[in-house]
Amino acid sequence: MTFATDQNPDGDGLSALSLRLLELREQVIACWGQLTRENVDPARGLPQPILINTLPVFYDNLIEALTPGYPRATAVSHVNIAGVHGDERARMTSYGPEQVIHEYQLFREAFLHVLGQHALELDGVQWAIFHASIDRAMREAIRNFTQVHQSLRHRTAAALSHDMRGPLSVITNGAQVLRLRADTNEQLRETATRILENGQRLNGMVEELLEALSFDPQHAVPLTIAQMDLTATAEAVCRAINDSGAGQCELTGERVTGYWCPNGMRRAIENLTGNALKYGDGGLVTIHVSQGYERAMLSVHNSGSTIPSASRDRIFEYLRREDSGKASGWGIGLPFVRSVAQSHGGSVVVDSSPETGTTFTIDIPLDSRPFVGKANAS
Repeated sequence: MTFATDQNPDGDGLSALSLRLLELREQVIACWGQLTRENVDPARGLPQPILINTLPVFYDNLIEALTPGYPRATAVSHVNIAGVHGDERARMTSYGPEQVIHEYQLFREAFLHVLGQHALELDGVQWAIFHASIDRAMREAIRNFTQVHQSLRHRTAAALSHDMRGPLSVITNGAQVLRLRADTNEQLRETATRILENGQRLNGMVEELLEALSFDPQHAVPLTIAQMDLTATAEAVCRAINDSGAGQCELTGERVTGYWCPNGMRRAIENLTGNALKYGDGGLVTIHVSQGYERAMLSVHNSGSTIPSASRDRIFEYLRREDSGKASGWGIGLPFVRSVAQSHGGSVVVDSSPETGTTFTIDIPLDSRPFVGKANAS
């Protein structure tokens, strides 16, 4: 019988060569298992069921694909067998990506070895199917293997970040108390101030990490719509920059009110101004608010290093940063800004040149209520 995934236990429709290969399944799997235990260190102590995993099913799908005219182009056509293999390797073993790849290379070696022992040959088309099946299976297995490990790392980091908040709160609160009680001791006051500043900085890093782990760039940002004064929000962000000493910010434009998500819009403005401060070479950051044609436009400008034309689309990609040497970050700020704008039914535009500097503009309807939920972030 076959273990193929299309409910063909009797091997109906298989060619004579495929039926012969079906008879050799145990030899191929045994050869592969021996090679794997000999050459893949984490495989040596694996229980046999865990080692074998989904390889017999993959093998039988492969021999179906090797039958001319059979409705399976490769061993992984219209089935997630390779992805499942990578998923299980991530969950059940101490493999790394290279071991997953090595397994499939050893499967190729075992298959060729057994074919040679029995003087069986494939034609050119069948060899192409065989190699395409192995190559595609490796890609799909590694993709799922990586996704599982990324998810595990995200959960672990999120738990650690959450647990750090308590001690951080104690540190910052204690520093505030020390600073208040150190009126006559300047050295103690300076020390308390440094502790407080670094505690706040670390707390900001934790918040940014949690945001990086929770933000999903494939979905629209959930919005709570209310009437708000966009200019007042921008003014508050600008004032916070000036008060913190992080840089200089100036607000221009007109009073603009409308229906948006206050929290989402504030975070978007903070992300844009944060980027402008990081990459503005110490120059003035300008926020400009205006309206026209039933749309609101909020732009953030800096005169620092410009963005190369080839990077203007890539900077909106999740977890991508074009210049990692200039500033730290998790690579989610601009994707988040774009997602906020698009979730309001609008967009975000970047204009960057040596002559005019860099300007990011959020352009959204004055009343976003009719458009929320109709355009997911890309």
